[in-house]
Amino acid sequence: MIDLSYIENTASLLRAISQTARLEILLAIGTGEACVCHLEAAIGQRQAYISQQLMALRDAGIVESRREGRNIYYHVSNPHVLDLIQAASMISNQQSEPIPITGPRNLQGECPCPKCEPQNPEESAGKFILVRDSHISIEEKISHDR
Repeated sequence: MIDLSYIENTASLLRAISQTARLEILLAIGTGEACVCHLEAAIGQRQAYISQQLMALRDAGIVESRREGRNIYYHVSNPHVLDLIQAASMISNQQSEPIPITGPRNLQGECPCPKCEPQNPEESAGKFILVRDSHISIEEKISHDR
């Protein structure tokens, strides 16, 4: 006889990934990692909505996060979840090709995260950052800090 907890855990996993937005997020993260602003640019949803979906995925143990400065990066905790999504897409669409996993890609100009928009002074000259509700150029900030 099958242990009921296995069935309940499987049902819980399937419920957690059943929403379209969550599937889009998982496919956009792929085997890499992405921050909320990156996912916002990649799938075209609002930041608050993406954060809400990520919280549900994190609570279910499907994604994990790590902080780097101001950004929080999310990654799929078990890559077999992506295999499950691809297998389900092949079954549901009766196709021989699975749904593509895009994974994080450079969205320069669309996403302000450090992975898409490097923030070192040579590459950022002339760009502006927001500091305490006033705009100052990075060059002015660097000279002011010296």
